[in-house]
Amino acid sequence: MKYRPTIGIPTQTLQAIDGIPGGLPASWVMNQRYFYAATDAGAVPWMVPLIHDDPDTLRCVYERLDGILLAGGVDMEPARYHEMPHPKLGNTDPARDAVELQLAEWAIEDGKPLLGLCRGLQVINVALGGTLHQDLEDQLPNAIKHDYFPTAGFERDHLAHEVELAGGSRLATAFGAGRVTVNSMHHQGLKRLGHDLIPAAFAPDGLVEAVERPGDGFVVGVQWHPEVLEVKDPRTRHLFHTFTEAAARFGR
Repeated sequence: MKYRPTIGIPTQTLQAIDGIPGGLPASWVMNQRYFYAATDAGAVPWMVPLIHDDPDTLRCVYERLDGILLAGGVDMEPARYHEMPHPKLGNTDPARDAVELQLAEWAIEDGKPLLGLCRGLQVINVALGGTLHQDLEDQLPNAIKHDYFPTAGFERDHLAHEVELAGGSRLATAFGAGRVTVNSMHHQGLKRLGHDLIPAAFAPDGLVEAVERPGDGFVVGVQWHPEVLEVKDPRTRHLFHTFTEAAARFGR
């Protein structure tokens, strides 16, 4: 039987999500699409709890994983990249920030495959010393619309704009194309790139929409939500297969 790598997907705090009523017990949750995307690519998904206050247990969870998938979600705490909050900063989840940054740092140090989607791209960037625009409309001159949120009536698979993929990048190889059209559900974006990261895709307004880390290890982050698109798009599905194959090689 072909080896199926175990992919850890950190959760988020239920109470950090917009529109969640009060009175519910403290809970960890995550969108099912990330788990189905990993499963469709041949991986075994593993929900990672936000045990930020128990590093020994978190390390034990990490060591059982062949790869890390950092999913989308709420904004990061600006203090993580040494900035003050912007007036348009959204909800944050400090426990999630702590866990995901730690997992990203461990994975990069160990060469364990790491894939970041939307917020996950931003976590990778911050883990490597980068910074974020806290609100693109206010902070990035000439920015196009990036915040096609479901709460504003847009479907999650709404194709919002093209991105140009960097020639020779893992993404260009995975997609077999120089340009792809993507969905877009974010109001923040990369400002200063983290150490050792190279841009792998650009939006029409020049915003970096994907990054990679050179070398043999798999470190890739994209600003869009491919877990939604992989159901119908074979090229997007190939991105998840490439990540899963890297995790399988690491885990053997």
